[in-house]
This record gives sequence, C-alpha cells and structure tokens, in this order.
Amino acid sequence: MTPNTPASSLPGVSYVMPVLNEVTHVEAAIDSLLSQDYRGPFDVIVALGPSIDGTTELVERLSRVDPRIQVIDNPTGSTPSGLNVAINASHNPIVVRVDAHSVLPSDYTRIAVETMARTNAANVGGIMQAEGTTPFEDAVAAAYGSAIGLGGGQHHLGGEEGPAETVYLGVFRREWIKRVGLFNEEIRRGQDWELNRRLREAGGVVWFTPKLTVTYRPRPSLEKLARQFFSTGMWRGDLARRFFSSNALKYFAPPVAVLSVALGLLLGCFGYFGLVGNAQGPALVISWIFTALFIFPVLYLLLVVVASIGIAARRGIRTGAWFLVVLPCIHFSWGTGFILGFLKLTSNITAHTGR
Repeated sequence: MTPNTPASSLPGVSYVMPVLNEVTHVEAAIDSLLSQDYRGPFDVIVALGPSIDGTTELVERLSRVDPRIQVIDNPTGSTPSGLNVAINASHNPIVVRVDAHSVLPSDYTRIAVETMARTNAANVGGIMQAEGTTPFEDAVAAAYGSAIGLGGGQHHLGGEEGPAETVYLGVFRREWIKRVGLFNEEIRRGQDWELNRRLREAGGVVWFTPKLTVTYRPRPSLEKLARQFFSTGMWRGDLARRFFSSNALKYFAPPVAVLSVALGLLLGCFGYFGLVGNAQGPALVISWIFTALFIFPVLYLLLVVVASIGIAARRGIRTGAWFLVVLPCIHFSWGTGFILGFLKLTSNITAHTGR
C-alpha cells in the first residue's frame, strides 16, 4: 500500500461507535470520522442507546444530513452490546472502534490501515491522549498521562512500536474479530483488554504504534470521574480474578495503596489513643507499633502533594490544585472498586458501567 494506491483498491472501513447520553461530545467525534484523509470507502455505524439528554435527536439529524452515517438501536445501552450490533450491521473488512469521547486525527485511519498491511496484525491501536478544557479536566488529563496516575501503560504514555497486550480503541480485521466471537457482552468495562486477550490466544497480533494518537475528553466533574473509575476498577478486579495469570502486578497497586492508607489511618488512630490513654506493658508496645502505621497515609499524602506541585509547575496552579483532589479520587475509586470486584463483593456487577 503506497500513497499512489488507487482508492478503489483500498479496503473499506466501518467505524463503529456505541453512544449513550453523549450530546456534548458525539458530534465532534463523528465529525472527526467524516474528516479522515483515508481515500477508501467507509461508513459510520452509530449504536444508539436509550439516551435522555438530546443525543438521539442530534445523531438522527446528523444521519439525515449525511447518508454515510447509519443509526441502529442498542436497547441495553451497554458498550459491548453496542459495539457488537454495530459490527454485525457493518460489512467492510476493516472495523474501527470509536468512542464518543474521542476525536480521531485526520490521518488516523490511513496510518492504521497502512500499519495493518505492513504487520499483518489482527488489531492496531495507539495512544489515548487526554485533553481537558477546564482546570479540573486538565488535572484529569494529567493523571491519565502520568505513571503515578494510571500506571504508565503504552496506550497512555507511548513507547516503542510493536506487539502489545492491549491498545486503546482498536482497528480490527473483521475476519479476526468475528473468529474470536466479538466483544463479551457480560463485561461492561475492560472489554477491549479481554477481546485482545482472545485475539492473542488465537494467534493474532495486537500491534501498538505511537503514530496513532487519539484525543480523549475526560469526565467533567468529580462525581462522574469517581463513578467512572469505581466501575473501571470493579471490572478490572473481576477480570483479574477470572484471568489471574494474564494480569500484570501494576493492577494491584491501587488496591494495595487503598488498604495501606485505610489500615494505616485506622490502626494509627487506635495506637495513638492507646498512648494517650497511658497504655502499659504489651499494650504500650502494640500502641507504638500501630501509631507507626501512620507512616503509610503520611507517605501517600506527600506523594500526592509532590506530584501536584510538579503538575502546577507545568500546567498552572489551578490544575495543580485540582490534581490534589483528582489523583486520590482516581486511586481510591479504582482501588476500592478493584477490591470489590476481585473478591466478588458486589451483587450485580453488570449494573456498573461508570457513566
């Protein structure tokens, strides 16, 4: 495949996008698909969930203006079911997963298809580059793009091109995604990682390239951010239990931090009150040991403060101030959710979508 390859010989592309209550972002996401410089044929399949914020009317209006946009129903509103109904409604040999919060650069599809032809990969993806429009969103974006925030995966921080465990979004060969059975609709979050695991087990290559960078719009409020990461952590914990050997140790860092800080505070207070109460003998020793556990929350607080100072120096004081709140929100929401999911302490995990 070269720049002079006739458009008629380029493989067709289907963009599949599950959408639910995304009136703020969906038009920009769709516009970025219509503006791709890829010269091959394409269509846009929007799987529309039961939205209540005006998304339905907006997407239907866009489809009436441009016949390349096809709207289909996704009655459950879940991401994996939306992806599957969109894939089944499409026909092109290349399937591009798109998120309503993402904006693809104009060369995204062209680079992905060229990379797929060069590597014979089953799935090609790149970097999720979070960008905010407010100091709060900018702080969330900073957390996404730092090792201390989300652990430093390739699809957040970048790295060398090559085979990967998973990638952000994904550009799939239809033959491969159909062969392994599409997305698992029982997994409401983390379905990308689980599908990529099946692709790799079936002998397919998941290929990361830093040339693919997708702009992502973070959640706009602390409540939505906490809900998103609690749900993500819960599903990650569930997947870690199901496929323990396939999970990197980095996924256990937030839950370990949550437990260390929580136990440090609880036992530290218990020990301190023992000292204040003039404990004697073995009780005094235990009180001192428990009081020393305050070191865990203190170290965590120092870590957050130092990281926030660094963010403030690079991105402004307001962003740095929000980072003081955003970072613990991400860690504790994700970590608490992970513990609940890993230990099966939730009665209905499928209800948690993080929206």
